[in-house]
Amino acid sequence: MKLPEPNFDGGFAVEAALRARRSVRDYGEAPLSLAEVSQLLWAAQGVNAPEGYRTAPSAGALYPLEIHLVAGNVESLSAGVYKYAPRRHKLRRTSEGDLRARVSAIALHQEWIAESAAILVFAAVVERATRKYKQRGRRYILLETGHAAQNVLLQAAALDLGAAVVGAFDDGELKKAIGMSRDEAAVYILTIGHQRR
Repeated sequence: MKLPEPNFDGGFAVEAALRARRSVRDYGEAPLSLAEVSQLLWAAQGVNAPEGYRTAPSAGALYPLEIHLVAGNVESLSAGVYKYAPRRHKLRRTSEGDLRARVSAIALHQEWIAESAAILVFAAVVERATRKYKQRGRRYILLETGHAAQNVLLQAAALDLGAAVVGAFDDGELKKAIGMSRDEAAVYILTIGHQRR
């Protein structure tokens, strides 16, 4: 599924996004728009140069990260798991059904996770980084995940959305639940939704 083109000139200053960024764990019932999801995915790993470079730095431009979207309350998008293809700015559905409650259970039963409109799962193909950088490649993956997640958090603030990150989860169960490929490792969870006001 082709996503709407990202907005490259939102008019929200970086300083304002930094000031507005907070971890939000109380979500309302309003759905995310497909344009908002598009913008958030582009912020995470979107291509921002003709050479194929992306919005987050990557050691050796190897881009080991894979982004899975667990959609539950997104306009024009059926509930399910989708994988983001940065080069084509598209989503490919990998499974059907609302898995937000399952992800919440896997993340030590943090119930607020299930209330978010959508969940981003950051995964990594570890071998992409370790093939060149050996064991240090694992560190580079964690750094890149942090860069990409912060991009999403700042973009969410610019869009007046709530977001929070989660590092406590059962890696194997998460991988199984969302249908990650065998060569992927779960790294981070990021929840997104409209803040309850």
